[in-house]
Amino acid sequence: MSFSVIKRSLLAICILSQAACHAADLNTQVTAGVKQENKPNVLILMFDDMRFDTFSYRGGPVHTPNIDALAAESTRFDNAMTTTGLCSPSRAAMYTGRWGHKTGLDDNVELYHTRLAELDLKEGGLIKSASEAGYFVGHVGKWHLGARGTELRGAEFDEGQGHEPKERFSRVYTPYSKVPQVEGYYAGKTDENGEKHEYFITLDGTYEDTEAYKKVVYGKEMLRKMAKDDRPFFGVVSFNQPHPAYRVPEPYASMYDPAKLELPKNHLAKRVNKPLAQDGIWWPWHDVGHMSDMDWRKSRSFYYGAIAMVDRIVGELIETAKQEGIYDDLHIVLLGDQGSMLGEHGLYDKGPYAYDELMRMPLLIRNPHLVPKIVNRQVSLLDVTPTVADWMGLQLDGELDGHNLTPLMTDGDKAEAGQPDTALYAYEWYNGSWFGIRAIRTPELKFVWNPGDNRDELYDLKNDPFEINNLIKDKSYKKQRADMVTLLKAELARVNDPALKMLEHHAKAYL
Repeated sequence: MSFSVIKRSLLAICILSQAACHAADLNTQVTAGVKQENKPNVLILMFDDMRFDTFSYRGGPVHTPNIDALAAESTRFDNAMTTTGLCSPSRAAMYTGRWGHKTGLDDNVELYHTRLAELDLKEGGLIKSASEAGYFVGHVGKWHLGARGTELRGAEFDEGQGHEPKERFSRVYTPYSKVPQVEGYYAGKTDENGEKHEYFITLDGTYEDTEAYKKVVYGKEMLRKMAKDDRPFFGVVSFNQPHPAYRVPEPYASMYDPAKLELPKNHLAKRVNKPLAQDGIWWPWHDVGHMSDMDWRKSRSFYYGAIAMVDRIVGELIETAKQEGIYDDLHIVLLGDQGSMLGEHGLYDKGPYAYDELMRMPLLIRNPHLVPKIVNRQVSLLDVTPTVADWMGLQLDGELDGHNLTPLMTDGDKAEAGQPDTALYAYEWYNGSWFGIRAIRTPELKFVWNPGDNRDELYDLKNDPFEINNLIKDKSYKKQRADMVTLLKAELARVNDPALKMLEHHAKAYL
């Protein structure tokens, strides 16, 4: 039966009964094929290991006009923090709104030598909830939470996976080939073009030949299908870029001159009084003793080229939304799952630590009905989930650990005036190795509890924003240290983290 027939029938009922007329809201969905009013269309653009500090809208070194334009229409959360500097746990947190000690997903999946294969299917998260609420749900690209995970949660458009095997519970990927490759670098060997391909690669071909562009094509196709469907939609386009090794074609490979790059104060800073885990080689390319000054500079320049390519990606997807007539009312979230190290503290990629270069992430949220603004208060990746769920009217499948960001988007920083400005971070596992790290950050200080070590960390972010000097044993910071421990205990209690019991024992020396 067509919508027009149903509508005429409802009008007839209204004539017969004023009460029925009042109850029948003709602007609501009467069939699955009619778009529901007040159900926003939502698009999440997620990028892998994307730092917060390289975009031109942040005063960074990369010209990013498309991301800048989106930032100008969005709420900029300039102090957004991830939950874990590791792909699978951070993504699980974003989709479910819960910490890993509740979902069971606190490590990478499907990689040597993790114990985990997937996010439990009972954790339906945003994708399943949106599907059950009548949304057209699509997912393109990297998921990294188990094979077929988006399909099994109800994604109708499910293309361009970027990190998963096709079968559930496959054997883990093991980086055998990377070990001799890195060993060869010590012997003076290099890869094609004289490059170190575990760190930077000039890809053959052009932008249109890259794996990233394939996801752009799928993303455009998804948006076109969504524009033609009568249902509201929830779409995710998730890219492996700019995850290391930093790989881009020309012109991006030579877009930034490595010899002219400005390096931060903590670039290759010697790690003094730091936890032993920071010296570990948790993945073959963490062995960086062979890296020359120019190698580090090239890695950074290729990362910058990757960000320039990301900007092109964002521009093409937004242009498609405009061409399809769905942009004006489109709610958009642009974020990275975590940051990445480019030589700060002599570290590359990611690992079991809580430095800002890894902990902080970009976050732009566009609600077309709200005035754009900049929010300086710290927010968490976990806060994205309740915010999106509130927009879409979703009933999620469990308690949420994050906070709805709408008050901050509406009223700015004053919406949470007088409340503690803190961010919690955790690093429970890295590919099968346990660390149990918990960190609490304020705008002034950061305390990192390392229960797998006997050395914790305290940083004065105002006087040492590069986190070079560990003040954990500095007597002049005794009160600040105690205050930070108290804040960490309160936050662990709020989210029912079982690590609290151990912290209470370890923290006795600090209180």
